[in-house]
Amino acid sequence: MPELPVKNLAGEQVDTIVLSDEVFGVEPNQPLIHQAVQRILSDQRLGTQKAKTRGEVSGSGNKPYRQKGTGRARQGTRTSPLYRGGGVIFAPTPRSYAQRMPKKMRRAATRCALSSRVAEAAVTVVTSLVPEEPKTKAMIRGLENLQAAGKVLLVDERVAEETSRASRNIPQVETKPASTLNIVDVLGHDVLVFTVEGIRQLERLLSDANV
Repeated sequence: MPELPVKNLAGEQVDTIVLSDEVFGVEPNQPLIHQAVQRILSDQRLGTQKAKTRGEVSGSGNKPYRQKGTGRARQGTRTSPLYRGGGVIFAPTPRSYAQRMPKKMRRAATRCALSSRVAEAAVTVVTSLVPEEPKTKAMIRGLENLQAAGKVLLVDERVAEETSRASRNIPQVETKPASTLNIVDVLGHDVLVFTVEGIRQLERLLSDANV
């Protein structure tokens, strides 16, 4: 079973935590991870792109000139895509890019991603994310003590108001409750800082017994 040190915001190790093999000790399945990431990114696409076809643009339906005798190519209407201001050939229309994926597969992909981040030493566990005072400089000092640099995600069972206030003005630092964590969050940050409560809640949510 994976075992990680538990630190405080001063960077001192105060305990150790044994992680669930079922959630943090899984062999990564790259195709499954890719499919889960693509699903979330596709769901975020608005799908509002629209262009008018020749039947939708404003213009006369009269034949612009006679069929024969002009030496020019035959034309039936000024709304043809061949004319400036005419319709668009194979015009895009509003559509949904949403992809379906079974819940078991989504959770399995998240477990694979979490296991890979633990193997990369990108997961830090702390006793609490609440700084001594709810100020930005206090949180910056705590992250420096934890050696959490780059894009950092702070995950707790419930994000405290003090944590949110202290971190919201720090560039590339985000907070999120464990119940809303997804695979893009896991893979899109350089460092994941969990509280012990956040880790345990994630284990409960992602275990096969909860499927």
